[in-house]
Amino acid sequence: MKKTIAIIGSGFSALSASCYLKQYGYEVSVFEKNDTVGGRARQLKKEGFTFDIGPSWYWMPDIFEKFFNDFGKSTSDYYTLDKLSPAYKIFFKDEIITIGDTMDKICSEFERIEPGSAKPLRQFINKAATNYNIAINKVVLKPGISPFELVTPETATRVDQFFKTISGDVRKKFKNPKLISTLEFPVLFLGAKPSNTPSFYSFMNYADFGLGTWHPKGGMYEVIKAMTSLAVSLGVKIYTNSPVEKIDVDYKTATSITVNGEIKIFDIVLSGADYHHSETLLDEKYRQYSEKYWSKKTFAPSSLLFYVGFSKKLKNIEHHNLFFDTSFETHAEEIYDNPKWPEDPLFYANFPSVTDASMAPKDAETGFFLIPIAPGIEDTDEIRSQYFDIIISRFEKLTGQDVVNNIIFRKSFCVKDFIKEYNSYKGNAYGMANTLSQTAFLRPKLKSKKVDNLYFTGQLTVPGPGVPPSLISGKLVAQLINKHHK
Repeated sequence: MKKTIAIIGSGFSALSASCYLKQYGYEVSVFEKNDTVGGRARQLKKEGFTFDIGPSWYWMPDIFEKFFNDFGKSTSDYYTLDKLSPAYKIFFKDEIITIGDTMDKICSEFERIEPGSAKPLRQFINKAATNYNIAINKVVLKPGISPFELVTPETATRVDQFFKTISGDVRKKFKNPKLISTLEFPVLFLGAKPSNTPSFYSFMNYADFGLGTWHPKGGMYEVIKAMTSLAVSLGVKIYTNSPVEKIDVDYKTATSITVNGEIKIFDIVLSGADYHHSETLLDEKYRQYSEKYWSKKTFAPSSLLFYVGFSKKLKNIEHHNLFFDTSFETHAEEIYDNPKWPEDPLFYANFPSVTDASMAPKDAETGFFLIPIAPGIEDTDEIRSQYFDIIISRFEKLTGQDVVNNIIFRKSFCVKDFIKEYNSYKGNAYGMANTLSQTAFLRPKLKSKKVDNLYFTGQLTVPGPGVPPSLISGKLVAQLINKHHK
């Protein structure tokens, strides 16, 4: 008789795991607390505007392709991908840097800002490309059980890169502060300050400059729809509006879950929900990690998000736009070192309707604004409005246009919403940061140490934060479950 598996949550890692586990021959049921699948990658549709509520950057296209290839499929079977040209713009106080869709274009832009910088940039990205190959094909495919997983012939010759930092490496090669900020930006996807992130993680720079930035037509939610379609076609059962209230344990073995007050018996339980929250579903004696443990960890930022519908096409913008007209270092300190609302926040603005007409009504613009903030800080409607006024004023000034009177509607999402919608620890948006002390085997484990037949997946465990790592996390935990139960 086939073993049955309950999966809690339906984000990228949970859907990924569901597909692999079904492929291995298990009976798989997914339980999602919200009314649609996707976890943090849900979608908002309003008055003809379409917004990705969560992830909006499509990086590492090879990871998505490998996932679908594992099931005899391709991304093109489900959605259309466009490579963005340019990839994105960065607005500084007195200048705009445009990141093109090829290394030649990017090198020309660097050379314009800092003569002589093209050569060290190519060297830096070549090294990052090698790290990417090692990371994706060696390091991240390990289940985080042993420190020896990090020891390969390739990593052994690069051990110094785990003790140096991205910030140190960048500043050795480049002097212009704008280029430094440009090269340090991708590390934000790992949820940590560049000065605390091992230089080995420069592979994110290759993901940026080398592989480029892409857009699935219709938005990132098309990927969720594709994974859901694949899962259902394989025979996975998915239940929405099904919050899991308890993980039941008998003789130190997970035996069932309680959903909407009803006990459902399964052989194995896998949680793709927030790791901290998942453990609160257990009686305290079965939790691996204490509140003290979680409080000492470095979490990736939370976010203040605004979803805005504009009644006109906007000028001087691209699909992705970064506003770095204030201090990168100061804002990072206000997230990690002295958590508080930033005085002069950096922010990100995404206008998918610039390249995808399906995302907004004709002659209108879909706008998504994001301010990275410290998790766990005060969140009120007054603060949200105050910060919207701050960034929209700067946006108007830097892009040379008036937009406030063209706002049809706006909806915000912040710390309280991350907690309510996703049971997110302190309302973090991206999971646990990938610092040296929180890398690989030092992250929370895929398999419970205290409860048999209980497993975890997602951005708080291996490999770490981000959409591609979440796809990999689902594969890793499925392999681990199959190893122990086949």
